[in-house]
Amino acid sequence: MRYAWDPESALLDRIERTVRRRERAVSYSRYVAIGDSSTEGLDDPDGTGRHRGWADRFAAHVAGAQPEPLLYANLAVRGLKTREILETQLERALAMRPDLATVFAGTNDIIRRRVDPDAVAADLRTMHRAFHEVGATVLTITMPDLSRVIPGAGRLRPRLEAINAATRAICAETGSLCADLTRYPGAEDPRFWSDDRLHANALGHARIAEGLAHRLGLPGFNDSWAVPLPPIPRASMATRLAAELRWMQRHLLPWLWRHATDRSSSDGITAKRPELTLVVERNAPSRRSFTRDRMIGS
Repeated sequence: MRYAWDPESALLDRIERTVRRRERAVSYSRYVAIGDSSTEGLDDPDGTGRHRGWADRFAAHVAGAQPEPLLYANLAVRGLKTREILETQLERALAMRPDLATVFAGTNDIIRRRVDPDAVAADLRTMHRAFHEVGATVLTITMPDLSRVIPGAGRLRPRLEAINAATRAICAETGSLCADLTRYPGAEDPRFWSDDRLHANALGHARIAEGLAHRLGLPGFNDSWAVPLPPIPRASMATRLAAELRWMQRHLLPWLWRHATDRSSSDGITAKRPELTLVVERNAPSRRSFTRDRMIGS
């Protein structure tokens, strides 16, 4: 029996084979994350009394995009500055021989009384280069401007912009991939941030993980992660004032007291995932076949 040749079907078949080949080509065996509280996962509770966070979510996305198993370690510890991350996490991370790594640091530097942006940049560059030297694909993010969320944070903007600029330069120099959060509108939306206004909430962590997955080119991800949330009505002055007073009492004053007494949020805290363990895919997007309907955008 002879079949009529359908040019459109043949094109779709070629596209589907190409997509499948690309999906098979996405394969990582060891992912290691280093950093501070953001990478650790504050404030994204996993329902068991621990924190999940964008690194865990990103690991699940990577595992869901490939047939091979993925091992994952998260060495991040809250409260650490960039030099402390370099000194306490980098060597251990490199010993795990990762082929995928995320590096994010600097937040705890810029909120201190004094900071040397050039020194922070040098330490970031050292970490990026070290991972590249062992053959890892390296990803990072930039820090959004939280002056819309945190009163008085505008004075920190020059520091933040300097470190973000250094991060972009390091990525251009080393080939690291950057999910540049500051380039997208809405990253400072209070609805992405937790009650302390310094850490992302579950929605914010989910967005960051999707941004990293998109930047890595994982199948099933696009730039929809960067779409701003719908606008919300502006609250009354009384409501805003009450929120500011609540935030100062619950978060700002305890933070000031902790630093005045030379204590750190990292005291007594160890890495939540210090060894490479198998990722059990969770909440990763389903991978659909490339169909005609998707081709025509329906």
